Amino acid sequence: MKQILSLIILAATMFNASAQTPKYHSDKLIPVATFGDRRPIGVKVSSNNRLFVSFPNRGASYKYGLVEIMNGKETPFPDDTWNLTTGDNNKHFVNVQDLYIDINDKLWVLDSKPSSGGSIFGNDGGTPVQGYFKLVKIDLKTNTVDKVYTFDDLNKAHSGLNDIRVDTEKGLGYLSDPGQAAIVVLDLVSGKTRSVLKKQSSTLADTNVVLKYDGVEMRDKDGKPFRSNVNGIALTKDNKFFYFKPINQEHLYRVETKYLADTKLSDDELSAKVQDMGAVGITHGLEADRKGNVYLTTSIDYTIKYISPDGKLNTLVQDSRIIWPDSMGIGTDGYLYFSCAQLNRDPQWNNGQDKTELPYSVYKVKLP
Repeated sequence: MKQILSLIILAATMFNASAQTPKYHSDKLIPVATFGDRRPIGVKVSSNNRLFVSFPNRGASYKYGLVEIMNGKETPFPDDTWNLTTGDNNKHFVNVQDLYIDINDKLWVLDSKPSSGGSIFGNDGGTPVQGYFKLVKIDLKTNTVDKVYTFDDLNKAHSGLNDIRVDTEKGLGYLSDPGQAAIVVLDLVSGKTRSVLKKQSSTLADTNVVLKYDGVEMRDKDGKPFRSNVNGIALTKDNKFFYFKPINQEHLYRVETKYLADTKLSDDELSAKVQDMGAVGITHGLEADRKGNVYLTTSIDYTIKYISPDGKLNTLVQDSRIIWPDSMGIGTDGYLYFSCAQLNRDPQWNNGQDKTELPYSVYKVKLP
């Protein structure tokens, strides 16, 4: 009897060890910084390789909204005051969602706290309240705030601003708004906004696409699947093309920025200018480099992929640690930096069980 019991225990141990063995591993993936139970989202790198990481406010674990990583250690940026949790909301970070560094080395911080009506997590059944949004422009030469945009004309009950890119040539900001299934165009001089491509086929989630991880669909306790309209965006370094994509869609889209800047075009006319770049799979963040490559973070198969200028879809790295890769930053040191949000491991999508693997991390991988 003891021999049988020992064999059962040994078999169970071997099964558990096998279950925990990473499916994919790559020596190309290099850890840069870890953050315990604090989830990193935004990641960007300046021209002189300063690394910035942002964090949403998730309650008890919240420490800073934005930090600079130096020698693996984090420093609140631009200072302690902007990382306070009390006081005038326009003078401290509330819920930092995304970062962008433009070609002039200005850091743009999207501080976005959508209402339930604009959140990618859906309405909780109550009446949507007003969300809170601001965009903070920071001069990296002086580490001081230049300007704050507050989106006064935006529908804050339904918007859910997610990502930001800045066209310095045209003086415009482009933001994905999954809440409205639209692209928000911000005039950087007047501060006024326009919502374009609203609920077009290129900005709406495909209801037939349900995210699935290791054979299990990503659904909440009521069986409702995770769903996001237009989410990841990228702007080419020459400011010519704007790429965008809903998470729940297989296809990637792009449009020339001259059409986004044309206030005379109707949504249907603008939609006719949108180019379908083909199927790329389920992706989250997008980023473009100076060589014309467009990178895509792909959670379903634990990869970072990229579309090269010849239109070919390539895999840069595949590793089981790449769990819901999100935002990316490209350094002049030849590396791509990115966060892993592990959003699919949250209790909301796992019958109340927290399956995140701590610590949360930011990684880097050599560029092609």
